[in-house]
Amino acid sequence: MKIGILGYGNLGRGIECAVKQNDDMELAAVFTRRNPDTVKILTEGVKVYPVSDILEHKDEIDVLILCGGSATDLPVQTPEYAKYFNVIDSFDTHARIPEHFNNVNKAATESGHTALISCGWDPGMFSLNRLYANAILPQGNDYTFWGKGVSQGHSDAIRRVEGVKDGKQYTIPVEAALEAVRNGENPELTTRQKHIRECFVVAEEGADLNKIEETIKNMPNYFADYDTTVHFISEEELKANHSGIPHGGFVFRSGITGWNGEHKHIIEYSLKLDSNPEFTSSVIVAYARAINRLHKEGVNGCKTVFDIAPAYLSKASGEELRAHLL
Repeated sequence: MKIGILGYGNLGRGIECAVKQNDDMELAAVFTRRNPDTVKILTEGVKVYPVSDILEHKDEIDVLILCGGSATDLPVQTPEYAKYFNVIDSFDTHARIPEHFNNVNKAATESGHTALISCGWDPGMFSLNRLYANAILPQGNDYTFWGKGVSQGHSDAIRRVEGVKDGKQYTIPVEAALEAVRNGENPELTTRQKHIRECFVVAEEGADLNKIEETIKNMPNYFADYDTTVHFISEEELKANHSGIPHGGFVFRSGITGWNGEHKHIIEYSLKLDSNPEFTSSVIVAYARAINRLHKEGVNGCKTVFDIAPAYLSKASGEELRAHLL
């Protein structure tokens, strides 16, 4: 099956690596808004095209993977390209998923294509685990913790503060809150009680460090609701110790069974990721296989991870899955 990539940043590079690891797939083309001559990819013999040429290649691509951002790129791109391709995106603005789904579903249904939105680990694998756990333990509580990991959106917010040259922000679960959930205590947790935020900042020469720290700590929607620590470090230290993009997290369901709820149960799913974009890419590529299969079966419109049976993700046959994984 032939994969197309739109956008060659961290996620696009991750998709390229994931395609290499799946021998039933190949990379057909990469499309970019930059000058294609400046974009060097890893796969030999595959061309990089300007995004303006994308429709010329629609018959050469089984699934187009959209690697843009959720804020401004994907709300426009996914419905538009669903008119011409089978598409997948990693749209992760949770509050806007229903609206995005409706827009993509309309475009894909009218054009006879198959689309998948909000694919990755959250939304994605964490969403599936929340659904399974809620169905199995209908009486209970959900808890989701993110980290320890680099939040790319929060890191970007730091870098926009006046006097900041560069910076990284880590989201870290509060250990006491994690343990209370693991112990079945069913705590009621505020935002501040669940996560802390740790910032590593390279300040511009002569900048007011106190002002930078106060601006970061009081930033609404990002840091104001959390216990936030700001460390000022050198550019060399940032490069040496904070150049990766690790992440991960935990999904819990704490529930009860029995006639009077006398037995407690904890379901826990966790991820520890060296590379957030590469793991996200690996999830997306598995679902690209599913979307291609569904399209061949005549299924059209938009789907989410909730709608796709697990067997569609694997290149193994039903017989092989029953023999080795069931």
